Amino acid sequence: MAAREFIGTTEPFASNAIYFLMTDRFVNGDPSNDHREQGGKALHTFDRPTPGAPKGRSDNVGYMGGDFKGVLDNADYIHDMGFGAVWITPIVDNPDEAFTGGEPVHWGGMWTDRGKTGYHGYWGDNFYVLDEHLPSADLDFRGLTAGLRQHGLETVLDIVLNHGSPAYTMPSDQPKYGKIFGADGELLANHQNLPPAKLDPNNNPLHRWYNTSGGLAQLSDLNENEPAVLEYFVGAYSKWIDQGADAFRIDTIGWMPNTFWHAFTTRIRAKYPRFFMFGEAFDTDAATIAMHTLPRNADVSVLDFPLKERLVEVFGRKRAGYERIAERLYLTDGPYANPYELMTFYDNHDMARLDASDAGFIDAHNFLFTARGIPVIYYGSEIGFERGAVEHTGNRNYFGQARIAQAKTHPIHDALRRIARVRASTPALQRGLQVNLEFKGDRAAFYRVAQSAGVAQIALVLLNKGDAPADFRIDRWLQPGEWHAAIGGGTTTIAAGHALAATVPAHGVEVYVLSAGVLDDGLREQLQQAEARKSRR
Repeated sequence: MAAREFIGTTEPFASNAIYFLMTDRFVNGDPSNDHREQGGKALHTFDRPTPGAPKGRSDNVGYMGGDFKGVLDNADYIHDMGFGAVWITPIVDNPDEAFTGGEPVHWGGMWTDRGKTGYHGYWGDNFYVLDEHLPSADLDFRGLTAGLRQHGLETVLDIVLNHGSPAYTMPSDQPKYGKIFGADGELLANHQNLPPAKLDPNNNPLHRWYNTSGGLAQLSDLNENEPAVLEYFVGAYSKWIDQGADAFRIDTIGWMPNTFWHAFTTRIRAKYPRFFMFGEAFDTDAATIAMHTLPRNADVSVLDFPLKERLVEVFGRKRAGYERIAERLYLTDGPYANPYELMTFYDNHDMARLDASDAGFIDAHNFLFTARGIPVIYYGSEIGFERGAVEHTGNRNYFGQARIAQAKTHPIHDALRRIARVRASTPALQRGLQVNLEFKGDRAAFYRVAQSAGVAQIALVLLNKGDAPADFRIDRWLQPGEWHAAIGGGTTTIAAGHALAATVPAHGVEVYVLSAGVLDDGLREQLQQAEARKSRR
């Protein structure tokens, strides 16, 4: 009789950990595409410091020069840390001037866009065309994805369907703002600098692409009920898949209805079966964001905001206990289609970076790279870059080649590289079911088990985020055999009925790996329950 299968997910993309970078803010690999004179003197797009910065601090709302070449030049750096994929911000064309509408950008401001540019990529005006700041003469998007693949990295492309560029409140209409252009440069939609309530979609074809109720800030809010909108984006994003995108991160998924997303993902997967996608629903209520994971809706993964909220408590300055995390894992009877496919993270470009000590970052990475889910790390976190900073106070600042060179000797980088490479070589940590033993105070212990399709592996994870070494004695559901210590090295032989004793250093982790199928009756029973109760849907 074949052994029973125990697996958290069979999703191939789960083997990756993701390094998320804002392309313009990573590395300027090709100064020839900076377009430093673009926009003229008053509305120039390159290097626009955010007003009001205190002494010694900086922020910028203009382009800073990061590009495809800067990413590809550092592919080995990213892969060496243990990552298998790079998530890049949107690559599509954005307007060529600084925005003149909205409220003026200022230090620490939220939803303030006057004086800002589309350096981030989320203000698309033509979704079939690359923004000119990103490619080089000999490196387009196809070249980038092919080059990353040669370095062992897949490409996650950030996509936007909910909105285009800012569209109204300008003193006078600006080129490209509030407009959508087609693959051949034809004008398909134009907000005409009108507030949403003044649009006339019944009589003006250029207005039919937009909702009349408004949305985020002054952004043009795209009409999910207009068939041409869906057709446009299926065509545009199919183009980028054809050029090498391996997965999508869907921006602002919560702002459009489930019916729209179901139609979009169904169309994409009809052409590209099992194409992996995950959405951003900025909400800490699990039931709210879980609806996007269900097959009748978008049928995608999502960024795990409910867990993120607790990770900040546990690994940030508050240093709460591991018990705050356990209930947000939703290992059984949870609302998600599959909790093992969630994207786990502690910060990103839309919120405050993690405010933690070096040890806090190390503890966070030790957890993220061993627990259920697919870890996502925001660029610079490997050195605690701009820790605690929100947008318009440095969250998205330029990283640069010099910092990458320095990062290789940083203690956070060293510890991240160690645990990320363990995950990259351990199928149980990538896809295995999780059975918890202890989540309390500074200590956590759990099993990850993968028994499927030629893989038979049990991992025992021991985490200590305390300031002193911690002694563990594990005997519950412990299977006899040769357990290899993935961090410390060496092998511990466990006889039947005996315990595994280990001391984990302060802010440390150990992963004991047994290359064997599940034989322990108690563990088998726990796994059967975990398998059967992964979701209550």
